[in-house]
Amino acid sequence: MTNHDIESKWQKKWEESRLFESNPDNRDKIFLTVAYPYPSGAMHIGHGRTYTVPDVYARFKRMQGYNVLFPMGWHVTGAPVIGIAKRIAKKDQWTLDIYKNVHKVPEDELNKFTDPEYIVKYFSSEYHNVMCNMGYSIDWRREFRTTDPHYQKFIEWQFRQLKNKGFVGKGEHPVKYCPGCENPVGDHDLLEGEGVGINELTLVKFEMDGNYFVAATFRPETLFGATNLWINPDEEYIKVDMHGENWIISKKAYYNIVHQKKDIKIIEDINAPEMIGKYVKNPLTDQKHIILPASFVDPEYASGVVYSVPAHAPADYIALKDLKNNTEQLEKYGLKEKVLSIRPVNVVTLKGFGEVPAREIITKFGVQNQQDPKLKDATNELYKLEHAKGIMSKHIKDYKDLSVQKARDEIINDIISSGKGDIMHDFAERPVVCRCGTKAVVKILEDQWFLKYSDSNWKKLAMQCLGQEKTVPAEVRANFEYYIDWLEDWACSRRIGLGTKLPWDKQWLIEPLSDSTIYMAYYAIAKYIKDINPDHLDDSFFNDVYLNTGKYSGDINSELFEDIKNEFNYWYPLNWRLSAKDLVGNHLSFHIFHHSAIFPKDKWPQGVVVFGMGLLEGHKMSSSKGNVILLEDAIENHGADVVRLFLMASAEPWQDFDWREKEVKGIKRRLEWFSEFDEKIEDIKGSSVSLKSFQIGEIKKPVNKWILSQVNMRIKDATEALEGFQTRKAIQESLFLFKKDIDHYLHRIEHELKDDITRKEIADTLTYVLSRWIRLMAPFVPHIAEEMWNRVEGEGFVSNAPWPEYDADIFDEKIQKAEEIVQGLVNDINEIKKITGRKPNKIHVYIAQKWKWDVFEIANEIGRPDIGRIIGESTEQDLHYNNKEIADFAKRLAREMTKIKYVGQINEYKIVNDSLDFLSREVGAEIKVYDEPTYDPQNKSRNAMPYKLAIYIE
Repeated sequence: MTNHDIESKWQKKWEESRLFESNPDNRDKIFLTVAYPYPSGAMHIGHGRTYTVPDVYARFKRMQGYNVLFPMGWHVTGAPVIGIAKRIAKKDQWTLDIYKNVHKVPEDELNKFTDPEYIVKYFSSEYHNVMCNMGYSIDWRREFRTTDPHYQKFIEWQFRQLKNKGFVGKGEHPVKYCPGCENPVGDHDLLEGEGVGINELTLVKFEMDGNYFVAATFRPETLFGATNLWINPDEEYIKVDMHGENWIISKKAYYNIVHQKKDIKIIEDINAPEMIGKYVKNPLTDQKHIILPASFVDPEYASGVVYSVPAHAPADYIALKDLKNNTEQLEKYGLKEKVLSIRPVNVVTLKGFGEVPAREIITKFGVQNQQDPKLKDATNELYKLEHAKGIMSKHIKDYKDLSVQKARDEIINDIISSGKGDIMHDFAERPVVCRCGTKAVVKILEDQWFLKYSDSNWKKLAMQCLGQEKTVPAEVRANFEYYIDWLEDWACSRRIGLGTKLPWDKQWLIEPLSDSTIYMAYYAIAKYIKDINPDHLDDSFFNDVYLNTGKYSGDINSELFEDIKNEFNYWYPLNWRLSAKDLVGNHLSFHIFHHSAIFPKDKWPQGVVVFGMGLLEGHKMSSSKGNVILLEDAIENHGADVVRLFLMASAEPWQDFDWREKEVKGIKRRLEWFSEFDEKIEDIKGSSVSLKSFQIGEIKKPVNKWILSQVNMRIKDATEALEGFQTRKAIQESLFLFKKDIDHYLHRIEHELKDDITRKEIADTLTYVLSRWIRLMAPFVPHIAEEMWNRVEGEGFVSNAPWPEYDADIFDEKIQKAEEIVQGLVNDINEIKKITGRKPNKIHVYIAQKWKWDVFEIANEIGRPDIGRIIGESTEQDLHYNNKEIADFAKRLAREMTKIKYVGQINEYKIVNDSLDFLSREVGAEIKVYDEPTYDPQNKSRNAMPYKLAIYIE
C-alpha cells in the first residue's frame, strides 16, 4: 500500500467516524483558531506551515484528553477577486499565465473566472480538499464564507456594538486607494505592498522668486539645520497652482498629491537642471539655501523635493560628501566653490554624540556610500535615538532645551498656522500595487467611516486585554504594546467589493481587516446558525448569546437557542489565536481591540502565536512571481506526512522556514525508517507485535532500562516543547534524537539476541518503546501513525489514544549516566588507539576510589567550584590520608564539575563489568576493569574521576 493509499484510507475513516467534530461535554476544552485564508489562488507550502502548526497542537491536546475545537472558514471579503475577474475578462495575459501555470486552473474553469463569486467558490473548495488531504483535524460543520448572509448579520451586530460605544467615527481620513478601482484598498487587495503603513509628512515651503519649492519631511524640527535642497535633475518637475500659490513638485508626486489636495492644477513644466545652483529661502530662518542635484531623490515619494540636514540625516551627510568628490557634476553645474563651502549645522543635542551625529553613526555602521544597505539601518538608529532622547540645542531660538518630540509638535503647529507649510500623507514603502494592476495612492476621504483606535480609553482596554494573554514567542509582547499604542484611526469602509454593508450607511462596505476581528466567536455557534433563517438573527439574538443579556424573544426555538448559547459559553474564551507576525500591527492588534470593546473580561482571548515567513530554496515565496510550490503538488510528490514533518522540523513557528527539496527527501528517509520500526521488532521477536493486552515484564538488564529511561526523557521534553508550540524542538525529541537513541540501543543489544531469555526482554522493551513512539509521532504524521497503530492492534484510533505520559519511576538519571560512561569509555579508547596508531593487546580500566566520590559529594553540596572550601571540608572529614592528593583532586574537580551533571554515586565497576562483551567488541581488545588498582604499572588509576574512568593500554 502506497503512502497516498494509507493517507486516503485514514482520512476516509476519520470522516466516517466524525472523529474531529467537537461538541461541549464535561472535559476541559481547548479552542484554537488560525487566520482563515483568502482563497483567491491555490494553497502553497507557506499555507501548509500556517495550518499544520495548529493541527499538530490540536491533535496533541486531543490526545491529552482535552475537548479540542479547531474550525476553519474562508475570508472572501474585499476587492481582490473583483480585480482578478476584471483582468481575466480583459484577457490580461500576465493574469491568465499566473492562474494557468502557477495556480494550475484548468482552461474550462478559468473561463468562468470572470465571475468573482465563482473564483471564491472554486478556491475555497480547493482549499477545503487540500486541507483534508493534509489530514487536518478540522470540525468542518463550522465552515463558512464571509459573504454568507448569516455571517453578515453577525458583522452588522459587531459594528453596531462598536458604534454604540463611540468607537466608530466619520470624517476626513487618509486611506490606501486604487484609482483604477475607485475604491479604498486593504492588504488583501494588494498585489504588492502588504503591511505598508501610511505616514504623515510636513510640507515646508521654500520661497524662490514668488514660487515655492515644497519639500516633505518627517522632522520639521531639523529645518534649523538645513543647508540645501535636493532635487533629481533626471526627473520631470512641474509648477502647480495650489489655492493661488505656485508650488514646484515632481510630476510623479502630483499623481499622489492630487488625491489629497482639492483644486490643485498643473500650470507648466519646470526645467529641473536649470534649477540647480539657484537659491531658496528657509521659511523659519530666512537663510538662503542652494538647490543641488541628487539621484537618490525618489520623484514618487512625497513631493519629490528634499531639504538637506547633513548634521542629523546620514543620507544627506553622505550624499553631500559624494557630491563634493564628484568633480564632473560640480563642473557641469558650476557648483564647486559653493558646495565645498557647505558645513553641517547642529540642531539636536544627543548624549554620547558630538556636533554632527550623522557622521558618527555612519562611521559606527561602516556605511561606504549612498547605495550601502547599512545606510538605512544607520538612519533608523539615529532617528530613533534623537526622537527618544534628543534635546533642541541651545542656539535654536524659541525652541532651545525642548525635547525633540515636543519641539516637533510645536514647529508643525507654527508652520501650518503661519501658512509656511502644509500636511500630506504617503506610503512608508513602495511599491503599493492593487491586484487590478494599478499603483495605489494615499487619498483623503472626507466622508470616510473609521475605527477610532486612537481613542485613549479603547487603547487602555486593549492593553488590559493583552496583559492577560500569553504571547508566543514571549518577546512579541513588546511589538503588541508598541502597535496598540501607535495605532491611529483606521478606515473601515469602502465602496466596492464583496462583504457586509455598513448597517447604518449601506453605500459603504466593511473592509476585510475590520470584518475579521472576532469571527472566532462565530465559529462557536456556526454549526447551528447556518440552518436558521438569517432574518431571525437580530441584535437581541447576538446580545443574548454573546453578552448574556437574557432579552432574546425571537422566533428561534427556545431549546435550540439555549443549545446555541451554551455552545458559545462552553468554547469561549478563545484559548489560542495563530497568525503571521507581519499582522501584529493590524489584524492581531485589531483582534485585541475588538474583543476588549465588545466582550466581558472573562471572554477575552487567552493567547496568541505568531508565524514567520516562508522561503523556497532561500528565496521569498511569491505567487505573483511564480516562486511557489503548491501544497497539492508537494503532497503528490512526497505524501502529506512527509510535508507535515518537514514543515514542523525546519524551524519553530515564529521563525522563517525554508523549503529545500533535498532536505525534504532526507526527512522522507527518516520517516520511512520509523514507519518500518514494528517490522524490526518482529524480526527480533520472531513473531508479530501486538499491543492488545500488552504488559511489559520485569526489566533487568541495564541497557534495557537505559532505553526506557531515554524514551521517558524524550516524552517529557517533547511534551514541554509542544505545550509552548515549539514544534521543531518537539520533532527533534520525538524523531531525530529518539531515532539516535534507538540506533544506539540496537547496536548495544546486537550481540545478545542469540539468548532466548535476553531476546524476550529486549522484545518487551522495544514493544513498550513502540507503543510510546507511535503516539508521540501521531500529531506530526497522523496517517502513518494510524497505520502503524492499526498493524500492532492498538485500541481505537491513535488520534484519540492517550498521549504518552512521562513516568518518573522509569526515568533514571543513574541508568542514563551508566550508559554515558560505557559509551564514553569506547570513545576514549578508540581515540587513544587513533592517536597512538597501535593495536592494543589488553586494556586496563580503573574506576575512581571512594574518597573521590566523597569529595565530589561535598563539591556538589557546595554547588560551585570553591576550591578552598572543597579542600577544607574534605580534609576536615578526613576522607583520605594524603591531603596533597585531596588538594590536587579538588583543583581538577573544580575545573570539571560545571561540565558534569552529578547524579550521585553509582557502581562503575559493575557497569563496566556487565558491559565487557560489548566493550571488547567495540574496541577490538580484551578489557579488564579494576575496583582496586592491583595492576597499574604507569599509575594511571590516579587519573580516574567519578564518571570518568582511567585507561592503561598494553
